[in-house]
Parts: sequence; C-alpha cells; structure tokens
Amino acid sequence: MEMTLRWYGAAHDTVTLQQIRQIPGVTGVITTLYDTAPGEVWSRERIRAMKEEVESAGLHVSGIESVNVHESIKTGAQERETYIQHYCKTLEHLGREDIHLVCYNFMPVFDWTRTELARMRPDGSTVLAYTQEAVDRLDPDRMFASIADDMNGTVMPGWEPERMERVRELFAMYRGIDDEALFVNLKYFLERIMPVCDAYDINMAIHPDDPAWSVFGLPRIIINKENILRMIRMVDNPHNGVTFCSGSYGTNLKNDLPDMIRALKGRIHFAHVRNLKFNSPTDFEEAAHVSNDGNFDMYEIMKALYEIGFHGPIRPDHGRMIWGEKAMPGYGLYDRALGAVYLNGLWEAIEKNDKRSAG
Repeated sequence: MEMTLRWYGAAHDTVTLQQIRQIPGVTGVITTLYDTAPGEVWSRERIRAMKEEVESAGLHVSGIESVNVHESIKTGAQERETYIQHYCKTLEHLGREDIHLVCYNFMPVFDWTRTELARMRPDGSTVLAYTQEAVDRLDPDRMFASIADDMNGTVMPGWEPERMERVRELFAMYRGIDDEALFVNLKYFLERIMPVCDAYDINMAIHPDDPAWSVFGLPRIIINKENILRMIRMVDNPHNGVTFCSGSYGTNLKNDLPDMIRALKGRIHFAHVRNLKFNSPTDFEEAAHVSNDGNFDMYEIMKALYEIGFHGPIRPDHGRMIWGEKAMPGYGLYDRALGAVYLNGLWEAIEKNDKRSAG
C-alpha cells in the first residue's frame, strides 16, 4: 500500500507539492492535466513535464485521476469512435511515460453531486454535504450558479463553468439512455481500450457514482456490489478494475463496505478512504477520517484491504475545512494530512497484529 494525496497541478491547486512532501508517510501524488478537455489527447511532452515537476519535489506520480471520458462515449453517439481513439492514444502516452494507473468514471453529466459545499459542523469545520430533499427542489440548469459562491475562488473538479453552461445540452444527450444502455456503452468502451491497457500495463480503476443512486433521473450504474461485479465479469481482464471509494459506495447505507472489498480481491487498483456522517439515509456530510466522527468503521475497511493483499495507491479523500484554511472546498489540506497519518497508523497496526498472530 502506498499513501498518496490528490494534487490538481500548480496552476489549479491551492496546495503545493512542498506541503504534500511534508506529510509523514505520503510518497506520491494522484494528479491530472486539469486543463485538458474530455476527449483531448494528452501529449507525451505535457505528461513528462508533469512528472518532472512532481519528481523535483521528492514525490512521484502514482496514478492519474482522471482521464475524463467524453459524453459521446457514455451515450454511444456516432462520434464516440474518434474519442475512443483519442483515449487510447492518451493511455499509450501515459504508459510510455511509465504511468500505469488511471482512475476514471462513467457518471452522466455530473462527476458527483453535493447540495452544500460548506455545511457547518458542530466543531466549527465546514464540509461537503448532500440532502435528497434539496436535490428534489433544485433546477439542474441553475445548479452551478447556486453553489459557485462557495468555491473560495477555485473550480471544483467536475463543476467547471464551461461544462455547467452546457447542462441542458448534456441532459438532452441522455434521453433514452437507461442503466442497461449505459452498461452496454461502458462494455463497448472497455473492450476497445483493453488491448492498449494490456500493451502498456495500464490499470483502469472505475470510480463509483456519487451518490450511489439516480440523481435528476440520470442513470447511475457503479453503485453496489452486484453492479460492480457485473462490470468486471462483462470485460474479464485484470486491467479492468475499480477505485474503491468508501465514501461513494458508502452513500448507500445498504452497501457493506468490507464485504464489497473482499468480493473485489485482485481488482481494486486504487482506494479512496473517507468517512461520512449520516443525519438520515439521504442526508449525509463529510466527516473526519477517524471512525468515531462518522458512520464507518475505518479499521474494518483498512483491514479488508490488507486481507485481500491490496498493494496499490490509497489516499485520504475530501477533507473538512479546518483552522481557517481557505482552499478548494471539501479538499482541505490539513484534514487530509491528518487523515493520511491516521490511515497509515491503522495499516501499521493491522500489519503488526497479523504478524503477531502468525508468530
């Protein structure tokens, strides 16, 4: 297991590589070329420059999150062939630059949905939060404008202004697309890219939908154990795997997170570990990573990852805004740093207990 932190690049992140380098136990970053559009080919030159920047800070690129999938691929539109070819070329360039992990998602329109970016918690921290009641009252066309004032002058991943200006057009693209059609289009995409993944040893790690149910009537399929196993079996290749995000799968309290981890042995290429606090089954907020601040048993989640022999990158996910920090909402540096140290401590304790039992 390698502890990492997400980093959006010097031009887009309020956190610096030098700050990440000072977090005990963090050795790599999960990054991206944030200013590339879905469907655009990433050049080897830009990938190499990104690697060199990270390495000059004493870290390395542990993986990419995300190489975004164009909506034409998700909807099965006629022009998807062009965008799949572009995607394959990007994967080739990443492989040639010795980067072998790509976290991506297949969520229609919105990468994730929250109704608040700065809900105040009892301890004075602010967090991302979601209530179904608020979504039911919300006009998707005005969604970006309704939360833009909470962004501290930054841009949230998946909520770029140019994308939100096209919300009406994007919704129209999904007319007639249900869960089954989305599964068919995902299968087509995976079958087309797997030969490139095999050639360059690229592990594709699909991120679950967040929250784990339909929002605004859009289809969502990467939501539970049954669906993720279906995805793996329909394209049965070791490079076709998952990002296990405890916070995304955990939005549905029916999902047994340790059980899901054990069912996915050998196919979890990347892990996001975070905690949620539920006020009702459809009203939740981000919590500190420690178990007693939310609803998840973080020890059992980490233990399940250890027991299946997980050895990929892991990162603390999201992060409360604490100590007066002004940063990208929901991605506070201080809380993620605390989370990284806590998760590393859990892993070390589990490892010691295992060795003690074996001895």
